[in-house]
Amino acid sequence: MMTAAIALTLALPAAAQSADPVPQGEPNVPEFTPAFPEQTRAPASDSGVSIAMDTIAEGLNHPWGIAVLPEGGYLVTERSGQLRVIAADGSLSEQLTGVPEVHDVDQGGLLDVVLAPDFAESRVIYMSYAKPMEDGMSATAAARAVLAEDLSGISEVSDIFVQDPPSASSKHYGSRVIPTEDWVFVTMGEHSIPAERVYAQDLDKTYGKIVRVTPEGEALADNPFQGQEGALPEIWTYGHRNIQGAALRPGTDQLWSIEHGPAGGDELNLIEPGNNYGWPVVSYGENYSGTPVGTGQADHAGNGFVEPRYYWDPVIAPGGMIFYQGEMFADWEGDVLASSLYPGALVRLELDGDTVVGEERLITDLGRIRDVEVDADGSLLVLIDEERGSVVRLTRE
Repeated sequence: MMTAAIALTLALPAAAQSADPVPQGEPNVPEFTPAFPEQTRAPASDSGVSIAMDTIAEGLNHPWGIAVLPEGGYLVTERSGQLRVIAADGSLSEQLTGVPEVHDVDQGGLLDVVLAPDFAESRVIYMSYAKPMEDGMSATAAARAVLAEDLSGISEVSDIFVQDPPSASSKHYGSRVIPTEDWVFVTMGEHSIPAERVYAQDLDKTYGKIVRVTPEGEALADNPFQGQEGALPEIWTYGHRNIQGAALRPGTDQLWSIEHGPAGGDELNLIEPGNNYGWPVVSYGENYSGTPVGTGQADHAGNGFVEPRYYWDPVIAPGGMIFYQGEMFADWEGDVLASSLYPGALVRLELDGDTVVGEERLITDLGRIRDVEVDADGSLLVLIDEERGSVVRLTRE
């Protein structure tokens, strides 16, 4: 018998969208239709903003994450394992000392970097990285460290989370680190290969999960699977593919994430504890081979999973994301800004409550944009992910 949720999904044609979307290619899976209006291909929005670009640092080896230092300048990671400081004048430091060894293979390496909320007093930073394990295997790890006052290195490095079990695959590590005063979220990938991506549904493994731990790495007592037999207590949500963007929505306690789909099916999700987001059972995309994913169905809710708040087909290949706060682009206050690796852009999403009501593609000629961050003056910093990559500042003309 067809459930009401599936019937609703099939009854909503693309014409239910209220206006034309941004120009993009044909969907990989045109037979899939949204579960609710504006879940995909939201009306194109034109903010009318002219943007000036200025390269502030270059020659970086696949830059992946960036953090704004309160005293001026920035920390930036290179996937090949270097943590560097970009001074306010754009000069690039030598590699900082104390960085843990990374598994610099394929998508692995040194990934995110972020400051602790009390950084001004503690000098604590968090990093995520592909941690080398025995027999050439690796795992997503998150570490806590203290940044030297003179910015020469880090010390007191300790892992607060290591994905389990390790994997022979060097793809889909995630990963973003979102710290608060009391806990730290870390996002995971599921390592891509068919034999392992199914672990995204297994609660005894941390593939395809978001975990929540204390700043010291302990699972919290009110985590949703704490005390459940066979489940790891640090798990917050599951059923994810490869989350490379996450952010807390200002003025709320909402965590949002953005993850890579396969061919189609990139997702923007509102994260709530204990939820299952469906991968690899259902997806709004298909396998790269053109075969169906899992059940071959797109409907999440009718299959017992949580619907994404938005999805893309074709993909944008999302990297980092933020909710904009700042004076320079005040019209964008509260909007989602997401980096796109393919076709490459800065993607702006307007929200009405928890629904995307507009999409704009900005900066479409810079190539693979890996991450986006807001500087102290409200300007934007975007990372260009290339072998000789760069950090580019975006300001309003």
